[in-house]
Amino acid sequence: MPFQLDSDQEMIRLMAREFAKKELEPFARQRDHDKIFPEEVVKKMGELGLLGMMVPSDYGGAEAGAVSYCIALQEIAYACASTAATMSISNLATDPLMKFGTEEQKAEYLIPLASGTMLGAFAITEPGAGSDPGSITTRAEDKGDHYLINGTKTFITNGSYADVIILIARTGTDKTNRGLSAFIVEKGSPGFTVGSLEYFMGLKASNTAELVFEDCRIPKENLLGKEGNGFKIAMMALDSGRIGIAAQSVGIARACLDEATRHATNRKQFGKFISSFQAIQWMIADTATEIEAANWLTLNAADLKDRGLPFTKEASMAKLFASETANRAAYKALQIHGGYGYVKEYKVERLYRDARVTSIYEGTSEIQRLVIAREMLKG
Repeated sequence: MPFQLDSDQEMIRLMAREFAKKELEPFARQRDHDKIFPEEVVKKMGELGLLGMMVPSDYGGAEAGAVSYCIALQEIAYACASTAATMSISNLATDPLMKFGTEEQKAEYLIPLASGTMLGAFAITEPGAGSDPGSITTRAEDKGDHYLINGTKTFITNGSYADVIILIARTGTDKTNRGLSAFIVEKGSPGFTVGSLEYFMGLKASNTAELVFEDCRIPKENLLGKEGNGFKIAMMALDSGRIGIAAQSVGIARACLDEATRHATNRKQFGKFISSFQAIQWMIADTATEIEAANWLTLNAADLKDRGLPFTKEASMAKLFASETANRAAYKALQIHGGYGYVKEYKVERLYRDARVTSIYEGTSEIQRLVIAREMLKG
């Protein structure tokens, strides 16, 4: 059965598309080249409601839902995958606050995050703990009326610019996942500093940084949920985040397909447009088919989330298939461009670099397969 968007969702798509065409597409190559984080553009996104799309209006959000969020994120990623990463992580940071925050925490942090007056980040990864959160060594020590946090987080998107960070750290003596807790850390907290910046092969206009905590003192009321709930909070947030990465991947793949199709219908070899060659046609056909499938998987997972139904397996399926589709689409688009695809003046060169990380962050493709298999084998 076709997935029909309603009028509000179509309006959100058009709004995001127009914003991306005006504010992102014309400057994306330059921002990528100069590694410029578009602070002013991100503020405008906040004003449009793009940073709190799944948050209820009572808490400053757009209350548009996960399907609308995916639609908008695709449009942003089509124009600039770097900005889509920024949007995705800030939306992800609102999810734990919605589900586990107290009313006081929601008033202080969720409302400004959802309305775009604050930018969010999510800090779980460490130098020695990526796919294995059980290896987290950052500690939060209970000091009575406050916690002291010590440790280092790495690969943190929005790290340098985030006003609010959802941090996963170890509490107590339990060395397993049950010993993890979640905390709200504000920018400027004593003992919290931004360390080195990461410069990736792609997403160069996003911001990724190391976060260092040295006797970082945070109030006791900044514990999110209960002690020991950190792993649960992180996994629930990552389920939502994976839908976002799937949507980002679909946007990148769509851009790859359009660039490849445009080039194929304008480039001549052997006296013919290369679009007339079967080898090119099959690459375009396969890419278009995979994008359609990736989009359906993504919207299905988002729809389950909107309806309050379990979506862990579906989110991992969408993230796995869409991210690998983006990588295949980028490879084929560059191949269709030939030597021109290897030149920085062509958008496909940037898309190729941007696509690669989608099958790595927020859970590698291998981790997604483990999640899917685990869900399938439960009963």
